Amino acid sequence: MSTLTDPPKAQFQLSMLVNDTRYRSLTFQAIAALVLALAIWYLGNNLIQNLRAAGLNISYGFLGDPSGYDINQRLIEYDSQSSHARAAVVGVLNTLLVAVLACITATIFGVIAGVLRLSNNWLVSKLMAVYVEIFRNIPVLIWIIIIFTIMTAVMPGPREFRGDNATSSMLFDLFAFTNRGVYIPMPWFESGFFASGAMNWLVIIAVLVGSFLVMRRVEANATKTQEKTGVRPNTKLIALGVWLVPLALVLVVMGLSWEVPELKGFNFKGGIKIGGPLIALWFALSIYTGAFIAENVRAGIQAINKGQTEAAAALGLRPGRIMNLVVLPQALRVIIPPLISNFLNITKNSSLAIAVGYADITATLGGITLNQTGRAIECVLLLMLFYLTASLLISMVMNVYNASVKLKER
Repeated sequence: MSTLTDPPKAQFQLSMLVNDTRYRSLTFQAIAALVLALAIWYLGNNLIQNLRAAGLNISYGFLGDPSGYDINQRLIEYDSQSSHARAAVVGVLNTLLVAVLACITATIFGVIAGVLRLSNNWLVSKLMAVYVEIFRNIPVLIWIIIIFTIMTAVMPGPREFRGDNATSSMLFDLFAFTNRGVYIPMPWFESGFFASGAMNWLVIIAVLVGSFLVMRRVEANATKTQEKTGVRPNTKLIALGVWLVPLALVLVVMGLSWEVPELKGFNFKGGIKIGGPLIALWFALSIYTGAFIAENVRAGIQAINKGQTEAAAALGLRPGRIMNLVVLPQALRVIIPPLISNFLNITKNSSLAIAVGYADITATLGGITLNQTGRAIECVLLLMLFYLTASLLISMVMNVYNASVKLKER
């Protein structure tokens, strides 16, 4: 029931969609969405008409055809009679392999260089500054080619390991460093729980994850004890037992053995071969991106108030402990956001692998498969989907980690 003081209700008019601030933003958003939908429809319809006029159609049936080409570096079984789809999977795994390895080593290089650049030692800080300025200002493709050229020209060939008067020898009779790649012993299981080697490795990973969860619980209990008594229990022996004992038992039960590479014929056989293209791409991406990460680390450390360091030093902590326990944990909030971009750049820059013959997804699906089948649109769409998915997954994981280390206010 209305009263005499209630204002009259205004009737809705079309002019209110533009003039009334309650509806104006919704109106503009609806118009923008409509224009975008029309643009997408126009481009899609234009593509279909052009394909129809050329007698072409979008089809992914070619993925089931035999690929007809070999891939030297692969993580799964593959031969020239395998399908294009399997070749693409091999390329995806190769891309993920070099991306993960490069992200790990680039982070290590970047953290070390970033911390040492702030060292009080003039020579060390200047050397790190030279590293950063040289490697980040020269395109990564040039570093890939330089490292690959040095490796193929300087490293000895397999024939130099042959005979009594060999000019080269294996390191500890286990590792062979040649111009074709590095050969290392390969672990395998004589009596694994599963016939598949991949499943046996999943058991190892499950054991390590279980040890990690147990150690988190141990550290949490140690923290509670420290909060109550002021003294933190020593958990080093417990950590040693939690990590090593279950892993050692599983490896003994599964019968861990090693296949050592041997020179047979014109090349080494057995073991694991880490090809020269993989090493060149991995190392180049690591040192190049590590220079950018070093600057992120330096900025994160300098963002921490100097009083934090002085307070920690007043408590008697040594410089190394201050950096590990006080400065770096707080600096992570500044370091991680740009670090996400660095990881994304590593993943996308891995597409330069084709320059040294490394069979990543761009070289397989976007290279040989595309040229053999002529399905350019389908291959490019799949490439875009892969890199988009990989980038979004990296962003999601790193954002979750970033949220876990951010400052939590009471």
